Amino acid sequence: MTSSPPAEITAPPLRELLSLLNRLIDHVGSVVLGKPKAIELAVVALLAEGHVLIEDVPGVGKTLLARAMAASIDCSFRRIQFTPDLLPSDILGSSVYNAVSGEFIFKPGPIFANVILADEINRTTPRTQSALLEAMGDGQVSVEGKTFPLAPPFIVMATQNPHEFEGTYVLPESQLDRFMIRISMGYPHRTEEKRVLSSHRTGEPVESLRPVLTAEDVLHLQRAVRMVRVDDAIADYLLDIVHATREGNDLHVGVSTRGALTFYRAAQSLALVSGRDYVTPDDVKSLASPVLAHRVVGKSFLQAGEFGAAEKIITNLVERLRVPT
Repeated sequence: MTSSPPAEITAPPLRELLSLLNRLIDHVGSVVLGKPKAIELAVVALLAEGHVLIEDVPGVGKTLLARAMAASIDCSFRRIQFTPDLLPSDILGSSVYNAVSGEFIFKPGPIFANVILADEINRTTPRTQSALLEAMGDGQVSVEGKTFPLAPPFIVMATQNPHEFEGTYVLPESQLDRFMIRISMGYPHRTEEKRVLSSHRTGEPVESLRPVLTAEDVLHLQRAVRMVRVDDAIADYLLDIVHATREGNDLHVGVSTRGALTFYRAAQSLALVSGRDYVTPDDVKSLASPVLAHRVVGKSFLQAGEFGAAEKIITNLVERLRVPT
């Protein structure tokens, strides 16, 4: 295979980066029990400068995962409870008149934090959901003709319940496309659920978590992800999957170019999380469903976000494609 120009991870060394990663993963895993894959995907999104949509039934740890991630990093954290009466200004902020100076002063909203928990995001109106688009896509907020940058690192971790329809609004395709990864928590195994019961005997374990990484540590890791090598054959394999979603008979809408770029960055991030400075075909293959399924619209379903059917289609597409060796 013909390799792209090498970009070795030298500052800090790979072993130091892995030490930081293992510290974060183990710390989150100490309270989010029995969910190593969900934790790994959340860390992949954080390192790849992406956002996470956590979707599952109530009470399986969606909010806990987001809170544990936030508590493990020495960054600002805000939780936004999405409700039908929430307004865009409640998220972004607004100008307040200062009687002393006679001027309007911008009062930042909760979006101005490093880690945002958008709880039950599908319970608010599309107009309010769209307030997140610029922040998630460009790392900035525009209010009343002025643009305000958001301090990095910045990640939105949103939760929603797919089986509750009353009082909810379907996330539009443009909103779904801003999420790098979609995670399904699932019910825990019986043994892990027993550990959960025991760990909650004296209180909520996440409340006792203390940061193990600084914001600068996260930025180091994010810069390292961009230096992970991607062989030309791996990039072609990734594009084979993307183009298959556009050309197959099962889908009305395939993966966008933004989705392809997101897929590429997520593969780099997973390689680093796995202890490598190069991407393998397995990295690409394992991320296909979590990164792509929420971006497509199938002929058997009418909108993006119907993940069960979409995941099966993506999995079948990937299985039919030749894997580079």
